[in-house]
Amino acid sequence: MRNSIIKFSTLAFLIFLNACKTEKSNTKENDSSIEESPYLGQKPPGLISKAFAPGIVTTGGWEYYGGFTPDLKEFYFLREVGETKENKKMEFVVIQNKDNQWQESVISPRVGTPFISPDGKIMHLGRRYKERKKNGDWSEIKKLDAPFDSLPIMRLTASSKGTYFFDEFKRDFTGDIRYSRFVDGKYEEPKLLNKKINTGKSFHPFIAPDESYLIFDSKRDNGYGDADIYISFRAENGDWDTPINLGDKINTEASEQCASVSPDGKYLFFNRNIGSDNYENVDIFWVSTEVIEKLRPKQ
Repeated sequence: MRNSIIKFSTLAFLIFLNACKTEKSNTKENDSSIEESPYLGQKPPGLISKAFAPGIVTTGGWEYYGGFTPDLKEFYFLREVGETKENKKMEFVVIQNKDNQWQESVISPRVGTPFISPDGKIMHLGRRYKERKKNGDWSEIKKLDAPFDSLPIMRLTASSKGTYFFDEFKRDFTGDIRYSRFVDGKYEEPKLLNKKINTGKSFHPFIAPDESYLIFDSKRDNGYGDADIYISFRAENGDWDTPINLGDKINTEASEQCASVSPDGKYLFFNRNIGSDNYENVDIFWVSTEVIEKLRPKQ
């Protein structure tokens, strides 16, 4: 009887030891997959949005906009630094993958709301922009010519065709979204989108590279509180359908703004105001673009 107990105990110990090894091996595999993730080493989200890169990008302060270059090796965002109101300032920051290591650099004070064109060659900054040089660096800031130079643009995004979609800030805090196509070597006079889009306050547009949908934020009667994120799909006749609220998995009673989709089309990035009317704590969130596909009209 004693020998049977010893044999059983030994067998149980070996099973336990093997289970520990398996768990440890699985943990290493999971860690490895996280380290190899192109998104600053972060584990990607599913259909529930979560803060992006806590402690690296997202903190208890103000971080705004988040966007990758097409190769997913550079992540640009804005943040506020400083302990007191007197010394607070906004910075333009990039985190780059160099030799398989993510390295942070402060580019400059805030110069606009950055958006990288689908081909990675232009960094739009509202009415201004930078061009990617052959050595990989960005040029000095340049200004857009007419017909954009006199418009109060906050955010300008571009499709793969080069069509611009941008907002127009007004003193009464209402906004309109316009577009301008590149035709015969120049940009057309900007045109307003339809009233389905430009109702109430409509800001921070993001146009899909193929122009199949437009995402923007707006404060509307059917929303969840403050500004919510909406999506409008392009109809077969080329017009824009009635905007759809992205729902309570994305929008809250607080303000959600400035959404964009990662260059690989997999994740939606956006901003959320966290528990403060004065926007002292604004975080960058991300979620799977399955939330978009679930809303896309069936062909």
